[in-house]
Amino acid sequence: MSKPRSLDLPARTRAYRLATPRQEFAVLDSRPDGAARGTVLLLPGYTGSKEDFLGLLDPLADVGYRAVAVDGRGQFESPGPRHMSGYTPRALGGDVLAQVAALADGPVHLVGHSFGGFVARSAARLDPSPFLSLTLLSSGPGRVGPEQRTKIRMLRAALPVLPPSWVWAATQWLDGRDPAYVPDPPEIMAFLERRWFSTQPAQLIATGRQLRVEPDRTEGLVALPLPLHVAYGSGETVWAVSELAHMARSVNARHTVIRGADHSPNVSHPGELVGAMTEFWAGVTVGRPSPTTA
Repeated sequence: MSKPRSLDLPARTRAYRLATPRQEFAVLDSRPDGAARGTVLLLPGYTGSKEDFLGLLDPLADVGYRAVAVDGRGQFESPGPRHMSGYTPRALGGDVLAQVAALADGPVHLVGHSFGGFVARSAARLDPSPFLSLTLLSSGPGRVGPEQRTKIRMLRAALPVLPPSWVWAATQWLDGRDPAYVPDPPEIMAFLERRWFSTQPAQLIATGRQLRVEPDRTEGLVALPLPLHVAYGSGETVWAVSELAHMARSVNARHTVIRGADHSPNVSHPGELVGAMTEFWAGVTVGRPSPTTA
């Protein structure tokens, strides 16, 4: 779970509901003071939300990019269906295409964090034309590692039969048993609890299943006519670092390893991540960049 370190809205950021023909989506939209160099669409991961990108919004605006972070259907402040059938890869990818069209500022640079990377590549497979590039941030080629699969399986089993408050309490108890656990400030804990209870259980069950069973999609990534960027922290634990490195080489992607970061460089190392992404985007207009490790 990504946890924003602060909930303060940057001065140049506006929160609103983006209307599309499919539904409305809650977004945080940050704009630079002058003309934008481009627009970035940021997709959050499993159990996450648009707030996971709060640390990136001002730094991206500072270097001239409009940055839009979105709650996907059924995530936090965006409505979603109560049935698992509403959260197929095709449905989620189609939502992203609708979001880009509604922003009316495309083509855009697409960034997907963790499960958001699955959604991003689904959108790009449906139609790559609305996108200038694709960045997979802490997002692997297929299913998550064994420990994460076990956690998601337990959550999937509990959600349909236990009250949400019991499941939330259990997740907090499990987090507290981690030797590296550090208690969150009260305002962050209150936000995480509010986000948990606002997210559709069907969304958690359906997307959790995809994280557990997704096959390796490396071949599909190779086929995408887009410049690719694979970025993750040196302490990544949801996917094996070796697996992410192999994916980056296999798809001829720009390859960034952020030293000292774990699964959420967007929270812990926003400056380094923005620097890596903007350097990648600078080469996009001249074609697919050569693979480079940062």
